Amino acid sequence: MRVTEYELFRVPPRWVFLKLTTADGTVGWGEPTLEGHGRTVSAAVEEIIDNYLIGETPMDIERHWQAMYRGRHFRGGPILMSAIAGIDQALWDIKGKQYGAPVYELLGGRARDRIQVYQWIGGDTPAEFAEAAETAVDDGYDAVKLTPVSKVRRLDAPEVVERASERIAAVRAAVGESVDVGVDFRGRVTRSMVRWLGDELDQYGLMFIEEPLLPEHVELLPTLKTHLRTPIASGGRFHSRFQFKRALDRGGLDIVQPDPSHAGGITEVAKIAALAESYNALLSLQCPIGPVAFATCLQLDAALHNATVQAQNLDVHDPEDNDLLSYLRDPTVFEFADGHVRPPDEPGLGIEIDEDRVRREAATQTGWQNPIWYHEDGSIAEW
Repeated sequence: MRVTEYELFRVPPRWVFLKLTTADGTVGWGEPTLEGHGRTVSAAVEEIIDNYLIGETPMDIERHWQAMYRGRHFRGGPILMSAIAGIDQALWDIKGKQYGAPVYELLGGRARDRIQVYQWIGGDTPAEFAEAAETAVDDGYDAVKLTPVSKVRRLDAPEVVERASERIAAVRAAVGESVDVGVDFRGRVTRSMVRWLGDELDQYGLMFIEEPLLPEHVELLPTLKTHLRTPIASGGRFHSRFQFKRALDRGGLDIVQPDPSHAGGITEVAKIAALAESYNALLSLQCPIGPVAFATCLQLDAALHNATVQAQNLDVHDPEDNDLLSYLRDPTVFEFADGHVRPPDEPGLGIEIDEDRVRREAATQTGWQNPIWYHEDGSIAEW
């Protein structure tokens, strides 16, 4: 059995799907998505498959991963690692289907039966954040995440800190102490402001503060731990275990957050999880993207002991008008109950892609780009 062909689909809202096919007709799906760089990652996937994977057995996943990573002089980076990630996911999907088992069984079997998921909430005013949090809880979630800051100047005014605090306070008042609340700074806050904000938000008993500093400043994370009791999470923009090792070595990182579509796929993320466990750090997989990536996360969550709350882009209460679910033949495949999701039990990644829908939507895709933000002085702000 050999890999014989592949297709790539750029689909709305901003995802890339890979269909990998073997000589016996087995199909594996992957999601080599890097938001805003769909064409670039697609070209990298084409180069890797055309120059290496066509004609190879799909079963030797570790050897293929090492070849894709080490087989060229230049390696790593978000583009190449996202390309490898999507191919790796498709290979695991094929292997699971060949053995008639979900991927988590091939990774050693269940470490848990289900994983807690959080719902992203937004708004402009404290009242809007509180209302969104209440809606999430009414819908069955027991964990939410929000970004309490927008464009933060390098040295900003006390009102920015007060506004963030008011938003979190409103959410806490709305949902009580039993609901987990995570905060994402999205790297928007400079070193000069982050401790001020963190000190103020500590009082709300947060689940974590995510990306308090940009990935290129991980050496500064230990200085935050001397001031904050809230756990620090980061890693959605990391792309290899080597980046995570450098961050963990320095200390200050409590929760690692690799994205299996950006950080080398199932093969690499399983190694990142083992690395984190050796530092007594938790794992919270990032997944603000599509259904193949989410299925990948759930397979990993089922098998990895230190996995904790799972990011998601899933609205289980509106399956007919939902980007993530609309690409699936069975939109109920992700079993949601009491703020948790069970991993699919079917072979491979456990999902069946609606290929007709994928082809129709791919014909409409023009390419998503995130907005570019500016400060009042005309300089670029972090989005």
